[in-house]
Amino acid sequence: MPDPAKSTAKPAKQPVNKTRFTDSQVAVTRVGILGCGTVGGALVDLISQRAAAIEESVGIRLEVRHIAVRNLEADRGPAVNPDWLSTDSNAVATAEDVDIVIELLGGIEPARELILGALNAGKPVITGNKELVANHGAELFAAAAKNKVDFLFEAAVAGAIPILRPLRESLLGEDVIRIMGIVNGTTNFILTRMTEDGASYDEALTEAQELGYAEADPTADVEGFDAGAKAAIMASIAFGVEVVANDVHHEGISNIDQTDIAFANRLGYRIKLLAIAEVFGTGANKEVDVRVHPVMVPLTHPLASVRGSFNAIFVEGAAAGELMFYGRGAGGDPTSSAVLGDLVDAAVNLRGNTFLPVPAGAPAVIRSIDEVDSAYYLNMEVGDAPGVLAEVAGVFGQNGVSIGSMEQTGLGDDARLVFITHIAKERALQQTLIELGELGSVRAIRSVLRVIED
Repeated sequence: MPDPAKSTAKPAKQPVNKTRFTDSQVAVTRVGILGCGTVGGALVDLISQRAAAIEESVGIRLEVRHIAVRNLEADRGPAVNPDWLSTDSNAVATAEDVDIVIELLGGIEPARELILGALNAGKPVITGNKELVANHGAELFAAAAKNKVDFLFEAAVAGAIPILRPLRESLLGEDVIRIMGIVNGTTNFILTRMTEDGASYDEALTEAQELGYAEADPTADVEGFDAGAKAAIMASIAFGVEVVANDVHHEGISNIDQTDIAFANRLGYRIKLLAIAEVFGTGANKEVDVRVHPVMVPLTHPLASVRGSFNAIFVEGAAAGELMFYGRGAGGDPTSSAVLGDLVDAAVNLRGNTFLPVPAGAPAVIRSIDEVDSAYYLNMEVGDAPGVLAEVAGVFGQNGVSIGSMEQTGLGDDARLVFITHIAKERALQQTLIELGELGSVRAIRSVLRVIED
């Protein structure tokens, strides 16, 4: 018999309990979803895939109980139990066996009334509805605070990119002074195709529609309204004031053509549609500038290399400096990832009988676009005759707009002049354009774009 004291046999391995929470410790959170389109269907799939991992990690068992839809007969995939479906949105929003409501209908009404109904019934609400939050955010924030429940909307701004949560939590002690970024994948895709493949605007837009990046009516995307709603939301959270969609200055990309793309490339820039929000002053003197427009971005700037349908957002803080958030900003899977993140947060807070209020700031004092400082790109056609360049340059000088560089090319009997100015007030630039348009030698001002420095 071997001596037990000298035995080298290894003790039998004990089974490892990988579950962090016992059944008695797990809290069941019952979910009601309003809308089951692209994002809603992807969300149900993602909940099914991630439920076990979430339960193990935070002790929350997510259970979808009800889904409000318009059409009960549509095929919604194997993850959606037909018994969950209902056409009664109000009943889902206030159901006794629903703990958290997720709104994915889009638009203002009936989404606003449904959300208010759920909040007033004491239910946390999660939404990806940028139009609603950008226009009625203050009302919804107040209703959530009154009922002491969460109102979360990470998915409303940049899909899977976490930007609102960092602004609300991680950067709470930071003095955020500027946000600037690409927050619309449709326009970034179009501009990428025009830049890299020589596509016309119409060709690139058609391809974006065929790939599902753009709607049949692309106005909200290409004219900057979608990005403007997102800019309003980010400014409200970052600066602690109420900014609504109508406060945002919008310009779109529908007038960008291959001439602009070619000059931008030659001069060392990429054209991007940017959402920009800045704050000036403090306290009673605080002003907010929120705008969306095409910008010539230097090739050395990180935003210049953001391609296709990707998004990227810069946040500049007084202490932290520049932070960049990058990723997919739209689509069913990325957006559902952001919604699920909010759902887990809300479920954990609900179990702990707490919530994270959104501060209800006073309406923002909006700085006029006329007060914006920027460098500018101007592309104009003029008569090719002696003295024309001096005449044009004189108009710039009379309005205090300094010319940084100029390029002239022939156009038959006319000439094209391309200018990059030094930084000037928008008001001065607009007056310059008016006076240039009054010159008989100026045939047309084809393009005016703002330029950012590296």
